[in-house]
Amino acid sequence: MRRVLTAARMRAADHAAESRFGMPSPLLMENAGRWLADVARELGAPGARYVVVCGPGNNGGDGLVAARFLHSYGLRVTLVLVGDRAKLTTESRRNLRALEPYGIQPQPLGAGVETRAGDVVVDALFGTGLTRAPAGEFAEAIQHMLRWRSEGAKVVAADIPSGLHTDTGEPFEPCVQADVTVTFGFVKQGQVLEPGASLCGELRCVDIGIPPQAVEPSEGAELFLVEESDARGAIPPRRSDTHKGSYGHVLVVAGSHGKSGAAAMSALGALRGGAGLVTVATRSEVVESVLGHAPEVMGWPLENRGPLGMADLEPLLAAAEKKDVLVIGPGIPRGEETAKLLGELLSRVDVPTVLDADALNAIATDLEILHRAKGPLVLTPHPGEMSRLTGMSTKDIQKARVNVSREFARKHGVTLVLKGARSLIAHSDGTVYVNPTGNPGMATGGMGDVLSGLVGALLGQGLKLPEAAWTAVYAHGLSADLMVARRGQLGLIATDVAKGLGNVWTRWHR
Repeated sequence: MRRVLTAARMRAADHAAESRFGMPSPLLMENAGRWLADVARELGAPGARYVVVCGPGNNGGDGLVAARFLHSYGLRVTLVLVGDRAKLTTESRRNLRALEPYGIQPQPLGAGVETRAGDVVVDALFGTGLTRAPAGEFAEAIQHMLRWRSEGAKVVAADIPSGLHTDTGEPFEPCVQADVTVTFGFVKQGQVLEPGASLCGELRCVDIGIPPQAVEPSEGAELFLVEESDARGAIPPRRSDTHKGSYGHVLVVAGSHGKSGAAAMSALGALRGGAGLVTVATRSEVVESVLGHAPEVMGWPLENRGPLGMADLEPLLAAAEKKDVLVIGPGIPRGEETAKLLGELLSRVDVPTVLDADALNAIATDLEILHRAKGPLVLTPHPGEMSRLTGMSTKDIQKARVNVSREFARKHGVTLVLKGARSLIAHSDGTVYVNPTGNPGMATGGMGDVLSGLVGALLGQGLKLPEAAWTAVYAHGLSADLMVARRGQLGLIATDVAKGLGNVWTRWHR
């Protein structure tokens, strides 16, 4: 699990590294610049020129160190210094003087510097402290870097692409598009959230000497990036002396006339996720349709008609007996009594429950339902459903995904999966996990249904929260990535992802 910091926490860690742990800032800059040079050298074609674009701050100082190392490697280096030299930081000024014996003279921006395909541009213009749109010659420098990249040069960003907000992941205008971002010490929040994650390109986090202890704990406000080893390690290998009862019985309450596929996809997600048994409780008229998708699924007919209401309480309580986990919501018929029904059901069933789709829309009118629940809850909204749960616009939610998901999970004592590009998993203790897997091919109906079943399957196999949630989200996205690698994004469908989970388990030897 990789820790993710805001700009303020990163500044505090830098300060602590020197003041508490004796790591002087000149040494940290030297280490950062060397890493930057080494990555840039990897990307260059034979005979490449390396154009290092530096600003007056310490980020520019990292670039000046990189220029020195690139020259020492026998490579052709052109240095571009942007901004008033009188405003150079102490360390940047020192590293500029260190270039003089090598004959490296900084060029002004308008000196006719050009690149060709195979060259490398090092973006060391702005660091993590940028809080407003670049202007003047700084904006012009970014436009040059964008043009050079469009003409075939590779761009390596020092710590963060210039023009990107470190905390939100939102770009100012203009903003560098990097091929590789070399981030120093710790990953920053804007690098793992979209669109920042895409603007960073490949993200490489390098150790420049800041000890982990330099980061002060932030209780109730930690952010982590889930890594594949975390998700793989969360699912133990199966023992040979086990049986279907060892892996949980999932009850899926889903489906209705015209939406039997939602129930089927959730059930398939649970089956492909390793559940020992899966039963679908749904209206009688759609049971056969649901079962037709997989003979391994069992059906529990709900004999009443129309929207789910209080008349369905006793049948659902009976269905829930001896089940290890409930998944409720995909395609259910929702009406005036659905929220009341769910409130009563959740207050009387003490197993973990996943709420998705129309179950979320139903409880949005009475969030006290969440507080009366007897068992642990996982909510899996997309931004539209999150809007109904919070009363916020989807635009405002998307601008503050981390804070919105964290506050909701903490306030209501739930684990919340806010779906979308870079899905977030927020736990009731305030910790938020960022999922890096998945791709635009998943922008099609049914993906969430499969995910809800998969979360249920892992809970049924004994994984605890929030581990079951972030493991399921990671595996779900990885399945889509592996399928896309073979078949492309266009035409990817939810059942492909359900089937593709087998590729994930094979890769993880599970």
